[in-house]
Amino acid sequence: MKLRWKMIVLFVSLLVLLLMVQGYFVHFLRKPLFLSSLFGLMIVIPLAYLVAIFFTRPIRKMTEMAKQLAKGGLKREVDVDPEDELGRLSKAIGEIGAELRNRIEEISKEKDYLQTVLRGMMEGVLVVDGRGHILTVNDALRNLLSLSSTLIDKTPLEVIRNSELEGAIRRVIETGKNVTFELNLPSSGGKTFEVNVVGLSPSPEVTALQREGARGAITVFHDITRLKELEKIRQDFVANVSHELRTPLTTIKGYAETLLGGALKEEVAPQFIEIINRHADRLAKIVEDLLMLSKVESKEFYLKPERLPLAELINDVVGFVKEAAEKKKISILQSDVPISLSVEADRAYLEQVFTNLLDNAIKYTSEGGKVTLSAIDKDQKEIQFSIKDNGIGIPKEELHRIFERFYRVDKGRSKELGGTGLGLSIVKHIIQAHGGKIWAESELGKGSTFYFTLPQRRWNIGTIEGRPE
Repeated sequence: MKLRWKMIVLFVSLLVLLLMVQGYFVHFLRKPLFLSSLFGLMIVIPLAYLVAIFFTRPIRKMTEMAKQLAKGGLKREVDVDPEDELGRLSKAIGEIGAELRNRIEEISKEKDYLQTVLRGMMEGVLVVDGRGHILTVNDALRNLLSLSSTLIDKTPLEVIRNSELEGAIRRVIETGKNVTFELNLPSSGGKTFEVNVVGLSPSPEVTALQREGARGAITVFHDITRLKELEKIRQDFVANVSHELRTPLTTIKGYAETLLGGALKEEVAPQFIEIINRHADRLAKIVEDLLMLSKVESKEFYLKPERLPLAELINDVVGFVKEAAEKKKISILQSDVPISLSVEADRAYLEQVFTNLLDNAIKYTSEGGKVTLSAIDKDQKEIQFSIKDNGIGIPKEELHRIFERFYRVDKGRSKELGGTGLGLSIVKHIIQAHGGKIWAESELGKGSTFYFTLPQRRWNIGTIEGRPE
């Protein structure tokens, strides 16, 4: 039955009851009309109160439902007559509650998913609202910029102290147009970031006038410091290669043009031809070292490991440089290496390492000096080699750069001695491919010592011919 009809029936019933009571007191008990009406009201009012309770109870229950709904949850539905208006209202509130629970669950899942994505990102992420105040910051950005934990509702300028970043975020919020730029932040230890600022699109319900800006912005910080370093290395490498190749080519071209201009029949012709030949050899050596460096740096670089007795290997490489040492009256001393001591390595490349380091020691040691070569077994895990000279030495501030490509401590002296500036870089890559490491110690004017290690067992890094390990 409809609620309004229920109320009409009950109201009429109470009115009829009042009239019946009044009539009974007036006609049968002969009481005055006023007193009869008073007795009738005394009987009807309690009944009316009970009727009011009957009708308001489901309304109070639905009010409680609405309060629960406002708090974000609906524990149970109200048990009312499903046929009247209150029943339909209760059902509608129940459906709203169920839909609200589903929406809250979906939003919670999306929030958890978003938080998981943000935690897993290597890039730093900063999210601001339409006022430019911070909503969230992921852990990566906190670590990159050493940010504190109290960031929410602050502005990026307060937290990161960079006006360029603050201005970019403001522009994106105002115009809705994405911005990309590079940023150097002292708080990150001098790192370089590529920063992408993207506006949060307004919801479809927003009017066209309000839609001109953005509801906020997401700022993503990509750490490109390593890329910048690699780019600089590439640029320096290209510049160095160009310079190293241009010098002998210029010399060859100059003397060749002189000979073609009529000096071919002059007495100086053989001398010019010798100079051309010497610079052609230097050019060939540079190209050869460049090809070797490219080879050892590539993923296709394979080694041919074999068990090598160290005493025999050291004797062989000393023999390779013996003539150069004798010309400068430099003595090469060897420590006593046990005959049983051996290492698993690629013989050709290991000989190249020893030859390069011994050749450098001889070149930068004065006449009558000495070079000492030793090998030490360290805990049966690795063998440490050292090549020590008493030559000119290397300044301490230069030591960390000597393994860079084309880097020379004394550029003029290196070219005079025929160096290309690539030898130590090649040596470093060969040692690393064997699973070892290399470093140097030096004191200016007293000499240098180059150390490198090789593992006793088969290396776990590097590559072996036919299969990478």
